[in-house]
Amino acid sequence: MDYLDRLISERIDRDLTQREVAAIIHKSQQGYDHIEKRRAKLTIEDFIKLCEYYNLQPSYFLCLSDEKTPLDSSAR
Repeated sequence: MDYLDRLISERIDRDLTQREVAAIIHKSQQGYDHIEKRRAKLTIEDFIKLCEYYNLQPSYFLCLSDEKTPLDSSAR
């Protein structure tokens, strides 16, 4: 499992469509589909936006932790 697998899993667990997630990072549904299918790269800026949207620490998505720890709102 890698960061994309975890991002996909989180999207599905929250019953979000690719179109809804794409809108968060200002991409088309097709553009986001390319990211999920590893045809395009996810930028670090977009990764950060998704961490913020899901309110989860980047360490979870990067497989450095298996705990879904919320972002510390005081660190923003």
